[in-house]
Amino acid sequence: MLNIATYNIHKGFSQFNRRMVLHELRERLRELDADIVFLQEVQGEHAHHAQRHPTYPPTSQHEFIADTVWDHHAYGKNAVYQAGHHGNAILSRWPILQSHNLDMSAHRFEERGMLHSQIELKDGETVHCLCTHFGLFAKGRRQQAERLIAYVREQIPPHAPLIIAGDFNDWRNQLGALLAEAIAVHDVFQQHQGIPARSFPAGLPVLRLDRIYVRGFDILQREVHSGAAWRHISDHAALSAQLKRL
Repeated sequence: MLNIATYNIHKGFSQFNRRMVLHELRERLRELDADIVFLQEVQGEHAHHAQRHPTYPPTSQHEFIADTVWDHHAYGKNAVYQAGHHGNAILSRWPILQSHNLDMSAHRFEERGMLHSQIELKDGETVHCLCTHFGLFAKGRRQQAERLIAYVREQIPPHAPLIIAGDFNDWRNQLGALLAEAIAVHDVFQQHQGIPARSFPAGLPVLRLDRIYVRGFDILQREVHSGAAWRHISDHAALSAQLKRL
């Protein structure tokens, strides 16, 4: 059994950036008891946050969240600016054998990336994990999907277990069928209920932005984490799934 989760953490701040919520966010994520966590909008470094927020952690956000629970983690720097940078991260209870970050930017106004980690599970099998955050514009998302497909075909064996999770901004579900046909991955919620999960905004999810795609796994459970406990710590809901290797 493998428990996974994906979450856009909004750089550790509540919706509209009213509060720094990293401590609360860490506790909510730990309650999910996930073996592998896919995070988007992770602040790798920011020069001013510690000055403005007395409880801001001295480490990067993914290291702070992972501390004592997920011994292994990888970070992919995507958006770089004068004060620091942010990107995607993968946290794992199992060893990360290697990681690679791919630039997925469709244009200069949105710096996007995809983090690929190979994780050795407790039974010794390797699972390929891709964490990504697609752009806001349909044309760019299509280009990013094509890059993802090309990368998987070139870099990952066709029968290897694969998990792709993140914020796809694909509210019209235009990419699911393309990914299924090209690289045989399927959304864990669409497999069960015929349509991806609603994940945005966190308080009352309406739009279907976030995805967990899998290949080589049976889907035992899936859940959207929204409502009172989650709506104050990000603008997205978290998604989780319990998987079993086929």
